[in-house]
Amino acid sequence: MANDVPDSDPFSTKLQVPEALTFDDVLLRPMESHVEPDEADVSTRVSTNVDLNIPVLSAAMDTVTESDLAIAMARNGGLGVLHRNMTVEEMVVEVERVKRADELVIRRDNVVTARPEQTVREVDEMMEHEGVSGAPVVDDDDEVLGIISGTDIRPYLEVGESDEVRKAMTDEVITAGEDVTAREALELMYDHKIERVPIVDGDDRLAGLVTMQGILQRREHENAARADDGALRIGVAVGPFEDDRATAADDAGADVLFIDCAHAHNRNVIESAHEISETVDADVVVGNVGTREAAEAVVDFADGVKVGIGPGSICTTRVVTGAGMPQITAVAEVADVASRHDVPVIADGGIRYSGDAIKAVAAGADAVMLGSYFAGTKEAPGRVITMNGKKYKQYRGMGSVGAMRSGGGDRYLKEEDDDEGFVPEGVEAATPYKGTLASELHQLVGGMKSGMGYVGAASIPEFKERSRFVRVSSAGQTEGHPHDVMITDEAPNYSPQE
Repeated sequence: MANDVPDSDPFSTKLQVPEALTFDDVLLRPMESHVEPDEADVSTRVSTNVDLNIPVLSAAMDTVTESDLAIAMARNGGLGVLHRNMTVEEMVVEVERVKRADELVIRRDNVVTARPEQTVREVDEMMEHEGVSGAPVVDDDDEVLGIISGTDIRPYLEVGESDEVRKAMTDEVITAGEDVTAREALELMYDHKIERVPIVDGDDRLAGLVTMQGILQRREHENAARADDGALRIGVAVGPFEDDRATAADDAGADVLFIDCAHAHNRNVIESAHEISETVDADVVVGNVGTREAAEAVVDFADGVKVGIGPGSICTTRVVTGAGMPQITAVAEVADVASRHDVPVIADGGIRYSGDAIKAVAAGADAVMLGSYFAGTKEAPGRVITMNGKKYKQYRGMGSVGAMRSGGGDRYLKEEDDDEGFVPEGVEAATPYKGTLASELHQLVGGMKSGMGYVGAASIPEFKERSRFVRVSSAGQTEGHPHDVMITDEAPNYSPQE
């Protein structure tokens, strides 16, 4: 008949819409278990050559991850990813600060030193800029002449700001040889009541430095994520076309480079990411993607794949562009491809509770990346503000006008010269001040381990193999949260949905 609709009618085909699910749509099906939560092993890989002791990363956002939070993340077994709204020079300083944070023997190239002819003011400003409390004083031949520390020069009682360092330094220097052990160095410090010991070579030239802080931090953070040389792990976000930034981050010692693009399933982005992967020693994680086809386009060269098209709490990509993929389905599609190539998957965004994080792992992720979850912590760089007597920290999406103005627009493949030209895909907001990162990670990882206990899995690989989802109705979602009560005491791992 002339009025019959042909089978190939494109409108009819487009209405055959597949279903996609996110965290609230599913629950883990409880199973017989012989695994206690505290026994669960949450160690994992985030890229081909980088292992972590907890499956958690902090997002590359300018109100979330700079060196302070990256250090805290690594000390607790995870990975901080530095944002790229900073100059290349600033980025290098941040990477080096993380790498230097827990060094047992700080190598000569990384030791902050002073010269005897410098002024007290110059050295004081230098130490504050470098984030150290003391420095060996060396001559032109690198021979150690003394030690200068903040307590020697502040508050300028016995020496003036314009006095030379030679007048303020301690010239009776206790040194050690290059073969010194941590125990021997610690004994020297206790015996002589000092906090740092210069390491000298056979010619008495400075070869490195051991600090008490470094030794104690090594002991305190036994679960830290460390590279083979003992330095803390660090990730760095780079743009898909930022070859110079990628090279500089690699030279500075970054362990993983994250191609920072909102939609990495773009031919130019993929070609550029591939080129970067061939020119650096660091692992290269490509993202963000959200479909099986996107994963197939990058798994041949990527050391990891990051998943998330618009799930973040401050991301407006889905409402602005009409595009996106609910996160559980996105992770499952990408992991289905990546797992066959032994490429780790990172679920980025949309995680509000520890239960969401472990659901992402059940869907196929090897690790999760969080932004708002950590934006309110003490170590995050966001500005603290007070509203109605409560403390909050600034938090903004990298697609917000403020972040774009600071240089983040090309993450969304957009570059504009003025605010009116921006087409933002994120907002600026405030998140409650939470305290230390360590306390947040304790609750997050503890909840994930409990989820593994309910499934009866002792490791991340076993959990991904054993876990099964069940669909949840809207009534089931309501049932899953506290209901029909007034909460009088807040729990550290739960806040009511808005």
